[in-house]
Amino acid sequence: MSCEQNRKQADRDAHEGQVSRGHERFQTGRVITMASGHFVHDTYTAFLPPLLPSFIAHLALTKAEAGLLNTFITAPSLIQPAIGHFADRFNLRYAVILAPAITATMMCLLGTAPGYAILALLLLIAGFSSAGMHAVGPVMAGRLSGRSLGRGMSFWMVGGELGRTLGPIVVVTAVIHLTMKGLPWLMVGGWVASLVFYLRIRGVSGRPEELAPGLPWRSALRRMKPVLLPLGVIILLRAFMQASLTYYLPTFLIEEGADLWYAGASLTVLQGAGVAGAFLGGSVSDRLGRRLVLLISMTVAPVFMIAFLAVHGWAQYGLLVFLGMLVISTTPVMMALVQESFPENRALANGTYMSMSFLIRSGVVVLLGALSDKFGLRQMFTASAVIMISGAPLLFLLPNSRSQIG
Repeated sequence: MSCEQNRKQADRDAHEGQVSRGHERFQTGRVITMASGHFVHDTYTAFLPPLLPSFIAHLALTKAEAGLLNTFITAPSLIQPAIGHFADRFNLRYAVILAPAITATMMCLLGTAPGYAILALLLLIAGFSSAGMHAVGPVMAGRLSGRSLGRGMSFWMVGGELGRTLGPIVVVTAVIHLTMKGLPWLMVGGWVASLVFYLRIRGVSGRPEELAPGLPWRSALRRMKPVLLPLGVIILLRAFMQASLTYYLPTFLIEEGADLWYAGASLTVLQGAGVAGAFLGGSVSDRLGRRLVLLISMTVAPVFMIAFLAVHGWAQYGLLVFLGMLVISTTPVMMALVQESFPENRALANGTYMSMSFLIRSGVVVLLGALSDKFGLRQMFTASAVIMISGAPLLFLLPNSRSQIG
């Protein structure tokens, strides 16, 4: 081999080494861009719970009908496994890039909706946009996270939790100062986020790394079954407490005598604490194992729920901090567990998990609404704590995986 050929081969080897190291290292700037877009997107999806009391009052809705509104925004999650399957084979990055603009537009138009049917239509469109964002976005963030997958999922979830933290206080403040009819002014933020996404991440693939050829979807789902079945039951049992807090908390507090601002701010406190929980949960599980972090959450959070129901006034805010950290911290842990368990079909696995999670939570929200109409929200909040802790033994059916971080 000539000297020139040796030099070219060395250059190729060096380039391949750089690519390999690029796959392994945590690309902080681009991961933060992904998390920031998730933040903006989920700020808008967080508008619905604080607006529920207004819809209930102005449209004379029952709590079951109000709970059903959540189904319209989560029902499109049915297609997340299909989105994930196609994302394993085709580049669906534009499902992420366009999502903030579409979701912002639909959620801000809720304030102008003349009736229940239009509300449902707007939420359905926002739901399809959100399905694309949450099926493909975590895979893109995971691709940029290298070997620190738990850390990357924490960044991703911190973005979403910050959005769900800011969303309630933004929308109740806008309603107070702009009225419901003025909400469309807020959609500009989503358009700006999509533009920034286009400029910053249009070169990032929406497909997972080619570690191995992806299995056909039927074979892949059969392989995922031993993990996803117990995980699905765990998601169901924790969904009662999660839905009670994140969806019905403002309505519960208003029924207990709080005003709209206090009720909306309580959700901000809960979600704000969830930011810390989401960031710590994934990162800690990289080192301690996914199962231990999930076990702590599912056994300790119900205790704080019972304490929350026993106090009144500002003391509730302190307990909401612990509830937010414990309940919301588990999502990045579960996402990391699912993605690292099936690296060759990462997008399909993530899409299936997200679909299962959204749909279970949607059904639980409607069920909680119907039962609350009959028994009251306080009784449902109490029952949700008992239901969550009953799922702790199922955690031992899950792999106790953790990332191998050098």
